[in-house]
Amino acid sequence: MKISVIGAGNVGATCAQRVAEKELANEVVLVDIIDGVPQGKGLDMWESAPVEGFDTRIIGTNGYEETKDSSIVIITAGLARKPGMSRDDLRDKNAGIVKGISEQVARFSPDAKIILVTNPLDVMTYVAFKTTGFDSKNVFGQAGVLDTARYRTFLSMELGISVNDIQAMVLGGHGDDMVPLLSYTTVSGIPITQLVPQDRLDAIVDRTRKGGGEIVKFLKTGSAFYAPSAAAVEMAEAVVRDKKRLLPCSAWLSGEFGIENTYVGVPVILGKDGVEKIVEIELTDAEKEMLHASANSVKKNISQLDI
Repeated sequence: MKISVIGAGNVGATCAQRVAEKELANEVVLVDIIDGVPQGKGLDMWESAPVEGFDTRIIGTNGYEETKDSSIVIITAGLARKPGMSRDDLRDKNAGIVKGISEQVARFSPDAKIILVTNPLDVMTYVAFKTTGFDSKNVFGQAGVLDTARYRTFLSMELGISVNDIQAMVLGGHGDDMVPLLSYTTVSGIPITQLVPQDRLDAIVDRTRKGGGEIVKFLKTGSAFYAPSAAAVEMAEAVVRDKKRLLPCSAWLSGEFGIENTYVGVPVILGKDGVEKIVEIELTDAEKEMLHASANSVKKNISQLDI
């Protein structure tokens, strides 16, 4: 088992470290265009193995030959958001980066599963899908897992209880029009509406939608990486260990939820065959309307691509 991570910035390097520590692969390949960066970070990670107790080999490289026959490729490369930038502002510049990477993935690892992290997430997932020509079940994005993690974190902060007791799901595009599902949010089975007043729920939903931007404002010169890397590696683990996880991921829709020909966050079963099933759950009229609006926003951005 070989897992390659493309992009040795904060997200990519943290992904590689998490993959190694979880021993999801015999070998992790960290790729970046900047000479010395993936090599240095890869060696540094490998030297942590005796302390952390993992045997995964970590290789840093500037090329793609070492990625040959990867089972999973996690794409994190691209420009990061800066204060005042939306995820969509990154579209054109990152589309070219992801297209070039996807061509190399298709060349060296034609049987790989691709997990997209680069923003704008849903659009970049489409770029990888279109460029590689892979089956759509093998190309998916991590948006919903990250957005749901943020949503659960904010609810935990509000209630003062463990995140482990909060069940929730966020659908839609990975942007300001994402759709936290209040109708599916519970605390150990108790509907969230019985525990949190509506005005506070509205504030939490709004904070979830702006969660990435909140961190960008704090960091000023970078964007989130601990939570995004954790989300991507959770998805990789579901594939590697065939866990059949029900997770919200950016997946290609062909009529599910009344949406066609776009990537958007929906509940899927993730296992060894990638997106093994899209789970069509019942939504309230308001949730359905928001999901369609979010999907249409992604479609609009896809239509403006020049690839």
